[in-house]
Amino acid sequence: MMAADGRKVWMDGRLVDFADARIHVLNHTLHYGVGVFEGIRAYPTRQGPAIFRLTEHVNRLVASARLYHMEIPYSPPQIEQAILDTQAANDILPSYIRPIVYRGEPALGVKNLAGKVSLAVAAIPAKKYLGEGSENGVRAKISPYRKPHSDALPTFAKTSGNYLSGYLAGIDAMKDGYEEAILLDQNGYVSEGTGENIFLVRNEKVYTPGLESDILLGITRQSILQLATDLGYPVVEKLISVNELLTADEAFFTGTYAEIAPIKEISHFAIGKQSPGPVTREIVALFQKVIHGEDPKYAPWLTAVPPLAQPVPRARK
Repeated sequence: MMAADGRKVWMDGRLVDFADARIHVLNHTLHYGVGVFEGIRAYPTRQGPAIFRLTEHVNRLVASARLYHMEIPYSPPQIEQAILDTQAANDILPSYIRPIVYRGEPALGVKNLAGKVSLAVAAIPAKKYLGEGSENGVRAKISPYRKPHSDALPTFAKTSGNYLSGYLAGIDAMKDGYEEAILLDQNGYVSEGTGENIFLVRNEKVYTPGLESDILLGITRQSILQLATDLGYPVVEKLISVNELLTADEAFFTGTYAEIAPIKEISHFAIGKQSPGPVTREIVALFQKVIHGEDPKYAPWLTAVPPLAQPVPRARK
């Protein structure tokens, strides 16, 4: 693994040393949570490094920024190139890539739109988001914290402030000995995890909460809906009660960082007879082929990472 002092961060058009990627302490985003971001993965393939669903992530970043009145000073193709350059400069695989849009100049005041809108992109080594062994199943807790209604905070936007409820729910679950939390929506239906969407399987049908449960429209979620359909499983987006979830044959989380994580227990209720269950295993197997470029049908989901036109010098130790 590359030492942190050898990494580069893309900031407003240039690659800087990891230690020099700094913002002002009075920037608007730090104080009010008005920032939008993405989580993106790069994987090794036989054809070289590739980024999973790059265009879809960039399109969501731009849409999120628009909802929060932040005009990104770069076009979608320029943002894609910044992400590709960041990945190439860091040469980490598999990696987790974090583009973030923020107001970088000092701009206090909740309604202040004067601060400069900036874009930064970082890449770090990808780890198991829900812990080592999460591919065999995690324990989750129904959280006492609810997912905010989209009338309060637009759930379409992947914004910094939207994760406060997930933060509180996740810490609460960890203190109780669980790996993850499951948030309900304001009406008591299943919404999502702290940073993942959720699926359940019953009688070989795949179910997941829909927009009415104030979920983030996850790009991995969208991919899994397509893969499950292609494998021949009926997929249903609907309101899901806690009882439906607790009595499911199988359940799993999906997300860029978490990938696909089976759920073996929810609030002391065992889920299914084994973890992962057979449908989950089949979806995981296909997903792994897809992200590593082993199924040509899904080749459009991968964007090759070319070498930098001008290699960036490493920071001196």
